[in-house]
Formats: sequence, structure tokens, C-alpha cells
Amino acid sequence: MMLRLLIAVLILLRLAGELVLSALNRAEVRRHAGAPPVAVTAIVDGPTHAKASAYTLEKSRFGAVTAVFDALVLGVAVFSGALPWIYHWAQGWGAPGAAWTGAAFIVLAGIVLSVPSLPFAWWEQFRIEEKYGFNRTSAGLWLADRGKGLALGVAIGFPLLWALLALVHRVGATWWLWGFALLFGFQLAGLVLYPRLILPLFNKLSPLPEGDLRARLLALGERTGFRANAIQVIDGSKRSAHANAYFTGFGRFRRIVLFDTLVAQLPATELEAVLAHEIGHYRRGHIPKRLALAAVSLLAGFGIIAWLAGQPWFNPAFGFPAGALAPSFLLFGLLSGVVTFWFSPLSNLLSRKHEYEADAFARDAMGSADPLVGALRRLAEQNLSNLTPHPWFSGFFYSHPTLVERERALHAA
Repeated sequence: MMLRLLIAVLILLRLAGELVLSALNRAEVRRHAGAPPVAVTAIVDGPTHAKASAYTLEKSRFGAVTAVFDALVLGVAVFSGALPWIYHWAQGWGAPGAAWTGAAFIVLAGIVLSVPSLPFAWWEQFRIEEKYGFNRTSAGLWLADRGKGLALGVAIGFPLLWALLALVHRVGATWWLWGFALLFGFQLAGLVLYPRLILPLFNKLSPLPEGDLRARLLALGERTGFRANAIQVIDGSKRSAHANAYFTGFGRFRRIVLFDTLVAQLPATELEAVLAHEIGHYRRGHIPKRLALAAVSLLAGFGIIAWLAGQPWFNPAFGFPAGALAPSFLLFGLLSGVVTFWFSPLSNLLSRKHEYEADAFARDAMGSADPLVGALRRLAEQNLSNLTPHPWFSGFFYSHPTLVERERALHAA
């Protein structure tokens, strides 16, 4: 009983934190909507700032409603007895082994829990994003994406979960160490396989055509010591007007991926600066650092799951048999966020530190801060970015510094 009460309090505390931070951010945006700071007027004009403020406020109000709904769904899932019913139902299928039924239970529960959020995702895409000119997807494509995502989730998730649960019967008490090695190895393989096997199911990737832009980017890679297997353009414009750039894989499998919206929005020099920023993450060692942090977090997660599954009070508090590993996996996945939410400012601090370092690398690679500043300003304008967030809100939810902060850092050196 005490554990259930504690979980309920933690769910409510996270919800309260999200709502308070959202309200603070809306108040900050409204305060600057009519009279933006001088640093902001140097980035966007008045009408664009007003539209960005309206976009931010509408998304924030919608996000608050979504947060309340998600908390209700989580509470119902954890306390109503629905999940134990699904578990016992899966146990009665007569499947060959506990690992099989356990994996089926987790996959089925995940599907059921994903359904209530679909109307919210639809509204955000076809009402809010559409209203502000960002939506470019169709209802058919939206449904197809979710169908493909569900099929992939089952096709990949079920065998992986079965393998993790089967380890318990093969290696005994040290299963969580082997489970960590299996899942982390799978994640590393995914960095190479995702752009080759999965991404093409959703998007078309084309080689960047020969010309000045390709020559510039290849020359940038040469002088910064970054060689990629390919430079590709992804057709992101068929879903959204938002733009991005990234690279996937590692070693000789690295690929530079540019959104076609980014190529259309930025001149060659600014696009080169954006890529220099991404190369900066590689050259400053951010990728292995993030992988190492992810590995430590994953190992700790497996250790906690193994400990919780071994406690006679954990599973029964939520209606599951003591020691059953599959319910412990699911409960940890559902409930860990109510704790890790409060540590998000720490992870964001590290992420922002890396962003500053990558910005500095791009500035040095380009010989000036101007190309990157120009690109960031243009993207902020195109994406209707919130340039005046509340500091507490950005601390919890922004993995990147604000544009004003980035410009200040770029011009400080």
C-alpha cells in the first residue's frame, strides 16, 4: 500500500512540475510578445516574433492538456488492475515458455498503452502544425507511418524481449549483466543498420547531387578530418517544413544526412556551417561520451530491474506475481520517468555544454561566427522558435542553449 501511495505521489509531483514549468514559460512568452528584448529584435522582425509567440503558446497549452491526460493514463494503467489482467491472459495462451509469454505481454501492453495518445498526436499534426504552416503530411501517410512503426516494434521488440527474458533461465542471477550487453550491443548495431534498413521504409534517401554544395561539404570534411561514407538528402518535406541535419553510424559507416528542407532554406555557406557544427560533435568526442553515459544509465537500469524483481513486495503491490521478470520490466519502463524527470536539468547541462563546443568548432572551421549565426537565425525564423523561454523551463526541456545564448557565446571568444 505504501509503495502504491508513493508512486501516486511521484506521478502527481511530476505532473505538477510539468504544469508549473509550462505556466511559467507561457507567462514569460506573453511578457515579451509585444516588446521583445533587443537581442531578439536583432534575430527576427516583429511579425515573425509575434507569430512564434502565438505558436509557442498554443503548443504549450496543448502540451499541458496532454501532460494531464498522460498522467491519467499512467495512473489507470498502474492502479486499475488492467495490466495484471493482460499478463494473466497472455499466460493462458499455452505458449512455449515463460520468456515467450513475458515478451508477448510487454509488447501487447505497449500497444494498448500507445492507443490513447493517438488522437493527441493527430491533433498536433493536423491542427497545430497545419495552422502554422508546418504540416506537409497526409492522413494516409500519417496512418501508414504508425502502421509501419507498430509492425517494426513487434518484429524487432518481441525477439529482443524474448532473448532478454530467456537469459534468466540460461545464466541465472547474472542475467542483468548479460542483458545489458545484449541490449547495448543491439543499440550499437542499430546505429549502422537503422539508416540502411529501417529509415528507407519511411523516407527516401538520395545522394547529394554534384555541384558547389557537395564540393563545399566534401572540402569541409577534408579540412576538419571528418570523412563520411556518403552525403545524402532525406525527403523530410513530405511530412514537415521543419529542417535538420545529422550524421548516422560510426567509423567507415558514417553518413551525413541533410533534410531537403534545410537544403532549400539555407545558402551554401550557412549549410556548410551547420554541417561544421555536426562535425564538431564528432571531433570533440561527444559521440563516445554520450554512448558511455547511455551505457552507464542502461547498466544501472538493468541492475535496478533485477533488484526490484527480486523483492517480494514490488510486483505484488501492482497485482503481479512476485519475481515475475516481465512485469518488473514493464513497471520500470512506465514508472522510471517520474524520478528521472527531476534529473533532466543535469543531462541538459551536459548536452548544452556539447552544443557550445560544437558551435565553437564550427566558428573556427569557418573562420568566422557569421555563417553559423546566419544559419541559426534563419532556422529560428523558419521554425518559429521560442526565443524567450523561461530559464527554468529551458533548464528542464531544452537540450540546446537558446539562440540568444548561442550567439553570445559565439561572439565572446
